[in-house]
Amino acid sequence: MRRRDLFTLLGASATAWPLAARAQQSRVPVIGFLGDQTLETRRDRVGWFLGGLAQAGFSPGRNVIIEYRWAEGQNERLLPLVRELVQRNVSVIAAPGSAAQAHAAMAATDTIPIVFAIGGDPVEMGLVGSLARPGKNVTGSTVLSHEVIPKRVQLLRELLPAAKAIGFLANSRNPKQIQSEIEQAQFAARVLELRIVIVNAATREDFDRCFMSLAADGVEGLILSDDPLFVAYRDQIVVLANHYAIPTMYHYRDVVGNGGLISYGGDVPDAWRQAGNYTGRILAGEKPGDLPVQQSTKVELAINLRTARALGIQVPTGLLVRADQVIE
Repeated sequence: MRRRDLFTLLGASATAWPLAARAQQSRVPVIGFLGDQTLETRRDRVGWFLGGLAQAGFSPGRNVIIEYRWAEGQNERLLPLVRELVQRNVSVIAAPGSAAQAHAAMAATDTIPIVFAIGGDPVEMGLVGSLARPGKNVTGSTVLSHEVIPKRVQLLRELLPAAKAIGFLANSRNPKQIQSEIEQAQFAARVLELRIVIVNAATREDFDRCFMSLAADGVEGLILSDDPLFVAYRDQIVVLANHYAIPTMYHYRDVVGNGGLISYGGDVPDAWRQAGNYTGRILAGEKPGDLPVQQSTKVELAINLRTARALGIQVPTGLLVRADQVIE
């Protein structure tokens, strides 16, 4: 999808249509899109979603309307926002980004179809009964997430062979997720004889304090929790990580393209495209309970050599030859 076309689609669907136009388009289905952050921070991901929707034959401004609701990083706003979409009697609720969005949608309705795109196991998170037959009104897509944290620790150690201490940035407002992630990071650190320092950030305003604390504690590398907060404000984290000269392992390769040092994670664009495709297929008449959860097992390693040079890091040849993307 060309960038100009993407902005056209976003502009056509980001605001409600005039009432007169809606009256004329009474048979046009409406998608309720529940976002955890803002359109600005999720623009690329919305583009992937719209691409998948187009593959299923639906485009905003042509044969579908999208009503957006954005929580702006405040999970407590998700339920009131999705209730607005239920009252609007939307045809499908798309809630890609985090389990919190999907849970809010499930709390608001058990009849309107819900489509998610998350990292992690949706069965373990209580979103579906099984991957093959999700049942009820919920389905979606998932990528490997906290399952690859031990591998991230290993890769960071490979990048920084002399490191003695690393940090782990977690969101204290997401205790269920961070407990498992911290345990995995701590186990991997013990195996590699690394000291690990846990710091918590619940809002973007906490990031400065966290990086100051990590720098003062002498950590030589950092790994992020797969929390949506850190994905949404990845650009701010990249600036701070490079400013404090703390080599940081990110979730997904788009961060490396914007100045991040290294990433290892699942294929997020594919998950969001799949969510868009499933949304369109449901609009076309398929039942969410009959659509198996799409589970991507593909992981990608990306390295930014420009950032490495700026940080004074010599990237081992073994890492470079295994990378799926290297930015010179």
